Amino acid sequence: MSTAPPTIAIQQITGLILAGGQGSRMGHVDKGLQPFRGQAMAAHVVARLHPQVHTLAINANRHSERYAVLGWPVWPDLQLGFAGPLAGLQSGLMHCRTDYLIAAPCDSPLLPIDLVQRLAAALAQKTADAAIAVTDEGLPTQQRHPVFCLLRKTLLPSLSAYLDQDGRRMEQWFASIATVEVPFDDAQAFSNINTLQELQHLEQAHQGQQ
Repeated sequence: MSTAPPTIAIQQITGLILAGGQGSRMGHVDKGLQPFRGQAMAAHVVARLHPQVHTLAINANRHSERYAVLGWPVWPDLQLGFAGPLAGLQSGLMHCRTDYLIAAPCDSPLLPIDLVQRLAAALAQKTADAAIAVTDEGLPTQQRHPVFCLLRKTLLPSLSAYLDQDGRRMEQWFASIATVEVPFDDAQAFSNINTLQELQHLEQAHQGQQ
């Protein structure tokens, strides 16, 4: 008699939208609040991620009142000085009341609608501590997207220790824990919008689409 593969219930997962950066490559504007198809980019991420999780929160270090309008708690970094996405993950793990945290950046409005399902399935089946998305973009190796990650809440001590040692590189921290890579076919779904020109090009490419 075969047994069902291990799973993670949606009630165990909190979604976190990472919007805590400085937007330095976009003229220091708040990327998550830039308009895309009539709404802030972060609003698109909310719309896609919310159905996949039990609850949501937004990691932001400025304009918290504008992010709060989206209807979810705003959790700033615990670290000072815009310490990067790992600091956002630390805040998420500290505040979330579920066993798992899934993160996605505020500047990827096309993220997959099955992101959580696929990361959760891989993490549960491999009994890993973290799962990250990877894509094949015609490169010799797959492109890793560590900002799209599912983490066990029990990783908080490890991440806090890494940050306390001035660690900032996501790849380095993920290499120190049990991480499974999950392949996705649609590379564009993981596109990060880093400049206003990239945002304009994406807007033009998706005119008329829902």
